[in-house]
Amino acid sequence: MSRTAKFAAASALGGLFMTLTVAMTMREPDNVRTIIVPIDESAPDPLAYDLRRCRTSPEPDSGCEAAWEEKRRRFYRKGERP
Repeated sequence: MSRTAKFAAASALGGLFMTLTVAMTMREPDNVRTIIVPIDESAPDPLAYDLRRCRTSPEPDSGCEAAWEEKRRRFYRKGERP
């Protein structure tokens, strides 16, 4: 491949990347949907209240970890025989 052909191929590739970059920056961002879970303060089960609160919490919390562990224990019924 000649030097001129290499230069032309590199220029075409650079032009393609430049075109894609400009097209991506001019594109409008997608609408992001946020799901808001209402917290019912009068929930009869305090575990249910904690789990609802923990679903939307982005940071780890020891209270949330304990609530999820209790939920798992109830679901799998660890230590209980039918």
